[in-house]
Amino acid sequence: MRASDRAYLTLREEIIEGALAPGSVLGEVEQSARLGLSRTPLREALGRLVADGLAEQSPRRGIVVTAVSLSEASDLFEVRSALEVLAARRAAENVAHQPASTGHSPRELLADLAVRFETATVDLAAGADPTAYYALTEELDAAIDSAAGNRHLADALRDVRVHLGRLRRLSRDSPGRLADSAREHAAIARAVATGNPQLAAATTTVHLQQALTHLLTGAPAATDATPSPQETTP
Repeated sequence: MRASDRAYLTLREEIIEGALAPGSVLGEVEQSARLGLSRTPLREALGRLVADGLAEQSPRRGIVVTAVSLSEASDLFEVRSALEVLAARRAAENVAHQPASTGHSPRELLADLAVRFETATVDLAAGADPTAYYALTEELDAAIDSAAGNRHLADALRDVRVHLGRLRRLSRDSPGRLADSAREHAAIARAVATGNPQLAAATTTVHLQQALTHLLTGAPAATDATPSPQETTP
């Protein structure tokens, strides 16, 4: 992996996870030293972050991490819903036309994910750390994107999911909601695995509506404010 790619992926993850808070200055000298690379590949990485909308040029401060606000949620979910529903529908259609196999086919992968989501509901309802659950949702996203077989659709979804990942941190984790979300993901995975496009679209729509409702009603009132540059977590 190129140095600029490593820097980009590291900074991107830190921004999404909140280790680099909104308003944080991404100084070339400091970041080059911290990441152990020269300033040329770092500039390339910063340029990609700006193109992603995760960073921006600020007068007299240089490149800084962009703000994140719940006011963006409805617009992002509107785009996400159109794309995710299409991806789920296409994935189910493609799975329906695939022959049954005993290997690691998309059908079997998605059926296994459905079981894993259902298994996760018990621990999530009991208040378990949701880190493994979020990793599982990424596996499902990747499986559906792959089964849908549309690279441009997958690229568009990847961009939207990056910004939604930042918004997710503004919402309080609720054990009950996380368990319900796992059940909803299980239903999506099973609908796609059984090759049912209508059900795949419907279950995806229900999940996204529930996720948006929780995001807008479950976040603290003060989270629309941009944290100060000194903060390292949201």
